[in-house]
Amino acid sequence: MRFHVRVLLAIAAVFWGALATAAGATGTESAVDPQVDPAPCVAATAANDDDRIMAACGALIDNQKTAKSDRVKALIARARVFSRRNQIDRAIADYDTVVWLDASSAEVYNSRGELWRKTGDRRKALQDFDAALKRNPDFIAARSNYRDLVLELERLGALMAVYNKPSFNCAKARRAVEKAICADPALANLDREISAVNTKVTERARAGNPPTARALEREQDAFVAHRNAAFGRADFDLLKAMRARLDQLLAIERGM
Repeated sequence: MRFHVRVLLAIAAVFWGALATAAGATGTESAVDPQVDPAPCVAATAANDDDRIMAACGALIDNQKTAKSDRVKALIARARVFSRRNQIDRAIADYDTVVWLDASSAEVYNSRGELWRKTGDRRKALQDFDAALKRNPDFIAARSNYRDLVLELERLGALMAVYNKPSFNCAKARRAVEKAICADPALANLDREISAVNTKVTERARAGNPPTARALEREQDAFVAHRNAAFGRADFDLLKAMRARLDQLLAIERGM
């Protein structure tokens, strides 16, 4: 009797042990995360297929189990598609996420800087170009972008220095028409543009055709004389006259 009991207990132990082993194996298998396959995104990027990139790389980005390096590559691929489609804000957002995940890529900073420049945010663009060069001082594209933007900012600064100012010194203005031009930003800018274009076309003509240059000088003198004499008359529109003169000079410039 005792022998039979011992046999039954042994069988039961083996049975329950097998169940425990099976349960443990099942639990281990369920705990293993399924592998996220980046291959479709990689293939779409290599093929430069925007629609496939949006689908395959988008799925990779949205999957929380995606490895960080694969998510970064997918974000960059999708950002480039957004950029090509002129969805600048969405492209910048993807690059922002890339920088948050991995701030080591000079190319990412340069690409985001180019997008900031398109939006007109020159300050952020310059910061990104600078960040790109700090990560890779030999990055030719970033260096070119940085240099071009600095020159652009310098030109804008120079223009701002004379913005709303005419070609002459308002402190020395004596004529009523000159004082009117100084008092009106639109007229002041027109006067400066007229003077600049007139100087340009006259100098070009003087280099190859002196008689034409003298004729242009006489035309400008005649315009100024008429402007001074006609100002204040009821039938004279100073703004209209100045715009007409600028259009005339621009036409001459295009024809040279």
